[in-house]
Amino acid sequence: MATRSRQILITGGAGGIGRALADAFLSAGDTVVLTDLPSDRLDALGAELGVGTLGLDITDADAVSAAVAEVAAQHGPIDVLVNNAGILHLHGPVVDLPVADFETTIRVNILGTFAVTQAVARHMIAAGTRGAIVNISSIGGRQPTSGMGAYESSKAAIDALTRWAAIELATAGIRVNAVAPGPVDTPLMREGMPEGSPMREAWLARIPLRQFADPAQVAAAAVFLSSPNAADITGVSLPVDGGQLLV
Repeated sequence: MATRSRQILITGGAGGIGRALADAFLSAGDTVVLTDLPSDRLDALGAELGVGTLGLDITDADAVSAAVAEVAAQHGPIDVLVNNAGILHLHGPVVDLPVADFETTIRVNILGTFAVTQAVARHMIAAGTRGAIVNISSIGGRQPTSGMGAYESSKAAIDALTRWAAIELATAGIRVNAVAPGPVDTPLMREGMPEGSPMREAWLARIPLRQFADPAQVAAAAVFLSSPNAADITGVSLPVDGGQLLV
């Protein structure tokens, strides 16, 4: 009897890491559904890759629950969730950052990730699925950079959420892990830090391997952590950072 392909749900699917995640899981023989805020870009990517797409605001808990039910009804039980959605752009010193910007970061990066995790975990338990959840965190949750405290605080919370969910969902056979990249060389990153720019060189100077992570490397780590090869791994946050946490 042929086994069905795994069903992978990826949030933040329209971005550079989201695209790399979709490519990696498709290459592994899985079926993919991408969610992101509704946009022509999301629709176009879904059409290009031949995968399902669903416009979703992860900060709307009711919409998240409905979306998980819709994905399961249309595509089958969800085996793997990759919580990739998040925002990075609201920065500022601790004495200047508007509270509203910090709140927005928390709502998307923490509460949104929690809402999707909760909805998918409930679905997996009800379906009897011994699934996997992979959160895209950041080494910023462990290593501070001036001006990036709101984002880094949110990623520290994601690491804590990973451990919390891992210990509670283990009894249902659901593993929860995180991938914690350093700077990732997405198209958006290359726009903001072009080759040879002083800002890019300053970042590279902090990284022992002197390279940014390729999105495909982040995706490969997520595929591994969700695979049977990682069947005894749960509650970890795996750095993909060129050694930046070492210095």
